[in-house]
Amino acid sequence: MNAPAKFVIGSRESKLAVIQSEMVMDYIRRTSPQTEVSLLTMKTTGDIILDRTLDKVGGKGLFVKELDRALLDKRSDLSVHSLKDMPMEVDEQLPIVGFSKREDPRDVLVLPEGTDHLNFEKPIGCSSLRRILQLKELFPQAEFKSVRGNVLTRLRKLDEGQYSALVLAAAGLKRLGLEKRISRYFEPEEIIPSAGQGILSLQGRKGMDYHFLSGFTDETATYAALAERAFVRYLNGGCSSPVAAHARITNGSITLLGLYYNEETGEYIKGAKEGPAAEAEKLGESLAKELKMKLEGE
Repeated sequence: MNAPAKFVIGSRESKLAVIQSEMVMDYIRRTSPQTEVSLLTMKTTGDIILDRTLDKVGGKGLFVKELDRALLDKRSDLSVHSLKDMPMEVDEQLPIVGFSKREDPRDVLVLPEGTDHLNFEKPIGCSSLRRILQLKELFPQAEFKSVRGNVLTRLRKLDEGQYSALVLAAAGLKRLGLEKRISRYFEPEEIIPSAGQGILSLQGRKGMDYHFLSGFTDETATYAALAERAFVRYLNGGCSSPVAAHARITNGSITLLGLYYNEETGEYIKGAKEGPAAEAEKLGESLAKELKMKLEGE
């Protein structure tokens, strides 16, 4: 399958989003040099509303709404998203057509420049209840304060002294060339990452052929994405809901870690389950059912 003569990729306009889209653009230029590929960037509602946490203004969909519209209007042919920003339910007119190879999926601690220890007199910058729940196990004495904005904005706020540290995704820092800012990696057993963390999702338009992107997509990441998203989907976990899932794939087998939080009681539970990679979605749903039953006895 040859790539079309012209191909437009839609992206949020943050530096990280553009770098991620350029990874796909570079692949197309390398494998389909006859294609004229261009980038259409835009601010999404999630990039504009920064004074409230995501659960107060509509969750994950705020980062994809404008890009979805561009795809439907045929102003763009593909959207590149961080998979963890994608809603669990996707418009059937705009299917996910591929998942990239996974970057480091772990969460990390970032200290202010020139600092080598955590100062508990200032809050840790963290907007995710998923992270806060698990960080409290590691740092029971810590306070937490919401931090919004793109990665570079958050780092500026940290270095200005507003926070003692930030907790961010390793993948974003590495793609931005800021790996040196990482002070500590949290293994998934310490902090289970957000479902899909480190994977890019390629969202296309129904009826369009994307086979020319098959060399960019990755089978291992696809199995991981399917298991993690099935786990979260079963539990109705949105961006604000502290549900977490992380899959490791070895020799055709998946080990899935999951966290389920009951919003009514404030209790949460972690668990793990293994199974064949080919049954990724079934495994995700099965672990979700088990954890929900253990916590709620239903």
